[in-house]
Amino acid sequence: MATVDVLLDGFSFRTNKGSPGFCSVTLVESEGRLILVDPAHVGRRRELGAALEQRGLTEANVDTVVLTHAHWDHAQNFDRFTEAPLLLHPRERAYASAPHENDWATPPWTGLALETHRIQEVAEGDEVAAGVRVIELPGHSVGSMGLLVETEAGTVCVSGDAVHSSWVLESRQPPIVFGSLSQARESVAKALSAAEIIYPGHDQPFRVVEGRADYLKPFALTITNLEPDREGLRFDASPMSTWVMDGSAP
Repeated sequence: MATVDVLLDGFSFRTNKGSPGFCSVTLVESEGRLILVDPAHVGRRRELGAALEQRGLTEANVDTVVLTHAHWDHAQNFDRFTEAPLLLHPRERAYASAPHENDWATPPWTGLALETHRIQEVAEGDEVAAGVRVIELPGHSVGSMGLLVETEAGTVCVSGDAVHSSWVLESRQPPIVFGSLSQARESVAKALSAAEIIYPGHDQPFRVVEGRADYLKPFALTITNLEPDREGLRFDASPMSTWVMDGSAP
């Protein structure tokens, strides 16, 4: 059976000055093959290398890199894996070369950067390794996808931002949409019906128990260079809501 390991945790917090964009970075192993899902952005490059080193690995040990989608926070470190093919959905590949003008998550240079690498297009049902197959989850972006992984604990969905966090499980709504709101809602339902365990794009992995998230690991985050009593620092616990890019599909 395949195994799934979180190299770097994902977090969904934002600030009034912008988003840190900390996505989950996941390592899937099947019959000796190592598949890294979403290598994250350059602000986590050192942490990604350290997480691999803690497991006795380097970038050269990774056989395949999967991009659930081409947004900056998930994709930038693809260049660290020079020998591994980059798996991407064909719709996402085409879109990355000509993104919508309002899409701040896919800068115009994204396609140019990705095309410097060896890309392998994959689609629904394609087998990446034994017990590891592609599931199409469009909506958050036009070509979002995930992986379904058969493990001893049950079927896992490494979902990317199709299931952004446990808020999606409880609300059945996507929090952020660049592609299509209706497709994003359908993909939420599809992912949750396909697997017992979700490895979301910006949260810790959880098992779905009676419609709620039973987390597999605790939340842990340390913020440095900022005192908790710093004047002007405040926390806003307002509930999440759905943001849809102007110009996206219905």
